[in-house]
Amino acid sequence: MAELTDQAARDLGVRIISPDRPGISGSAFQANRKLIDWPPIAREIADELGIDQFHILAISGGAPYAYVTAWEMPQRVRAIAIVSGAPPIVDLADESGLLALYRWLLALNRKRPQLLRILFYLVRPFATMRLSARGERVVLKLLQPCDAEALRDSAAFEACFESQRRAWRGSVEGVLADAQIHAQPWGFRSNCTARYVNNAGHYSLPIRHMHEILADLIAV
Repeated sequence: MAELTDQAARDLGVRIISPDRPGISGSAFQANRKLIDWPPIAREIADELGIDQFHILAISGGAPYAYVTAWEMPQRVRAIAIVSGAPPIVDLADESGLLALYRWLLALNRKRPQLLRILFYLVRPFATMRLSARGERVVLKLLQPCDAEALRDSAAFEACFESQRRAWRGSVEGVLADAQIHAQPWGFRSNCTARYVNNAGHYSLPIRHMHEILADLIAV
């Protein structure tokens, strides 16, 4: 979803570096990886590029990776911005606020993990396909109005969903490992300040408010 930052980053003179997590897209799979394994990778990338301090922007499932990097590298991470971020799911006292699909996947992960693995492999051929115009309309009908309206822009729709297709094309095991990390304890408590935007949803927030998000982030 890094494409969503392009115009705002150009306007603000911000350099965007968007690495794939292990096993995602073209990145090599890393067996038995944990959330805490990510900061050394981020450190190696920053060192290779000669970057001392940096900001982190995380959208959706990138949230725990941004938090753990800031937690592990406080001297180098100046600030992070989490947009439509995934919460620490195992710490939720009530899962009713999650999408029904996520609640179902979590239940399978707890009770029938092997069945979940099989289902991921069965889903892969469909998850890598580009949707037809009819399929896109079906997806938009499932979303709340603000998200559906933002995603009627074809470039925004592709930026959001092509990254998911690339992830599935790379490795089912990589996608599964990433999902399992989100379902595990993070191992630390995050410290952040929440900001809510009226009439904005999971997709419309980064699509329509990226300029102000990046501007606020780099101001720290």
